[in-house]
Amino acid sequence: MTAGLTSDLLRTKSLERLNADAEAGEHKLQRTLGPWSLIGLGIGAVIGAGLFSLTGIAAAEHAGPAVVISFAIAAIGCAFAGMCYSELAGMIPVAGSAYTYAYATMGEFVAWIIGWDLVLEYAVGAATVSVSWSKYVVRFLHEFGIDLPGNLVHSPFETYQLADGTTAHGLVNLPAIVIICACSYLLMVGIRESARVNAAVVMIKLAVVAAVIGVGLFYIKPANYVPFIPENTGTFGEYGWSGIMRAAGVVFFAYIGFDAVSTAAQEAKNPQRNMMIGILGSLAICTVIYILFAGVLTGLVHYDAMRGDAAPVNTAIAQTPFPWLKNLVTLGIIAGFSTVILVLLLGQSRVFYTMSQDRLLPGLFSRIHPQWKTPYRSNLFFMVFTGALGGFLPISQLGHMTSIGTLLAFVLVCLGVIILRRTQPDAKREYRTPLVPLVPILGILSCGAMMVSLDGETWIRLLVWLGIGLVIYFAWSRRNSRIGREESQARR
Repeated sequence: MTAGLTSDLLRTKSLERLNADAEAGEHKLQRTLGPWSLIGLGIGAVIGAGLFSLTGIAAAEHAGPAVVISFAIAAIGCAFAGMCYSELAGMIPVAGSAYTYAYATMGEFVAWIIGWDLVLEYAVGAATVSVSWSKYVVRFLHEFGIDLPGNLVHSPFETYQLADGTTAHGLVNLPAIVIICACSYLLMVGIRESARVNAAVVMIKLAVVAAVIGVGLFYIKPANYVPFIPENTGTFGEYGWSGIMRAAGVVFFAYIGFDAVSTAAQEAKNPQRNMMIGILGSLAICTVIYILFAGVLTGLVHYDAMRGDAAPVNTAIAQTPFPWLKNLVTLGIIAGFSTVILVLLLGQSRVFYTMSQDRLLPGLFSRIHPQWKTPYRSNLFFMVFTGALGGFLPISQLGHMTSIGTLLAFVLVCLGVIILRRTQPDAKREYRTPLVPLVPILGILSCGAMMVSLDGETWIRLLVWLGIGLVIYFAWSRRNSRIGREESQARR
């Protein structure tokens, strides 16, 4: 009994089997994405809520102006993980990202854990961005005299001020639900169409970031940088170096996106070469932008003034004599947030598509539309699930959950590179992670350190979420596993 259970938990899929499954059957996806489309997907997902919203939260609550150091620390952990992702994505060009890599290296049980965990990264991540998108839309409409009802733009856990000065609780964040539905529809229509829309909006987003940095440089107030590293309050994570580390764990969410590129591996042309370009290219471009942006933002507005502000860029622009730039920037940010939601929902649907093909999830998630050639039912499911999260939960809780889920995925991907170097040393690798096992170990340690720095409530939510996943695995997935059934038939 025990031996059989252990065998089930540790069963793996060979590299040959993974690649063969990706190119066979009626559930096959179309390969239409080139290197620039992949870089565009990466940038489209990366530059979003983490930069425009969580930067202010991390500076105000944890690191002060030293949030630029937090971005650098998070980037180092991402660089280690990014190299590992590039190697595995080239070897295993299959939708599923870290889930697929874990199935090939650590077995079905760990693969299930990471696949379930990725919901925190992609679905919860998309919900987080939708909340920020909503806040910017509300501000933008307000500039033109259009005020949406307060109870329809706040979650039940948020309060807002009424005209008479009293406060009331929200009902639902309706704009957040609307943008999630719109992006889900676009993804259902087709990957090529989604990539084209993403590329156009990414250009707008980069122009907005360049405008904020270029204009803001001339209006920085040096006094806002003093003290650069605020003294710790006596509580771990509230300023000082512990605050810098906790902020690194929080803004790590800002780098989510480069790994989402790997979920499109099954739809990429020449994935052995182009996946590395897409992953590392988007990560490098975004890291430079982030550090510059965070430095300018904390120079324009004192970090304490950004406490609880989910739209700090508008606050920063108000410090310049260009009011017209405020509306232009807001419009660009709204468009940019849309691409983040688009790519994260793309990643989530592809992970569940692959898990469904392995029969760890019901077959509806891998059903391909006969005309659109997309896993449309998976998109529909997450339209409802993610829309509910964005409509009824506040941004701070969502952002922390996303960060810890992503960090766990990165740790397992780094571990997967070490395992495959030992078990498959002669397998073809277009890109090889340098200095193995040093680089993967450094990735594990840096991501692990950021996980430890996150607050206890975030850890409790992670454990509860994984506990729910374990119940589903042992109640349904283990018995219906495609590999498990094939092994059972072979024994009989």
